[in-house]
Amino acid sequence: MRDRRFARPTGRVGAAVETSGARHAARRATGRARPEAGSMARDEPHSPASTTPLRDYLDRPARGASEDYLVVPRSLAQSMPLRWQQVFTGLLADLHDAYGDLEWPEYRVAPCRYEALTDLDEDQLALAGYLADLGPDGELVYRDAEDGVVDDPESHRVLAPIADPLPPPSAGRVEPRAARKL
Repeated sequence: MRDRRFARPTGRVGAAVETSGARHAARRATGRARPEAGSMARDEPHSPASTTPLRDYLDRPARGASEDYLVVPRSLAQSMPLRWQQVFTGLLADLHDAYGDLEWPEYRVAPCRYEALTDLDEDQLALAGYLADLGPDGELVYRDAEDGVVDDPESHRVLAPIADPLPPPSAGRVEPRAARKL
């Protein structure tokens, strides 16, 4: 008989895909033990399970998540343990099956981070939609795409392109480590 834990989900949208094996592996990875019957784990709030867990998770600070998109760096995903990759592959296949009728565009993802406007070089300013010129008093004046003057450019933060700090998939396996708190 085939082990159901490794079977790909049936494609039913909304079907639970987490297996007991995946839950146990997650507990081992996070160091959380199963709570005693009738009790809650110390770090879990006493509230009912969410009906929007992905939204809830991504609405808090999460690496690779913006208001509209979630980016999973391929080199890191491919470096995760085999079981994680198997589950994630099944989840991606379910997503693509569920929304295969939509016309998906091609996406270009660029590494960026928020920086003070005054810390950017000329190329970064241009890519972020700003420019800096000398004003009549000889001081730098920062302007936005509509040619409006940016007040207090030292505290004005913009999403600026940076060199990618993550290794490319061609770099091979990246050893997973515990994450820093955001």
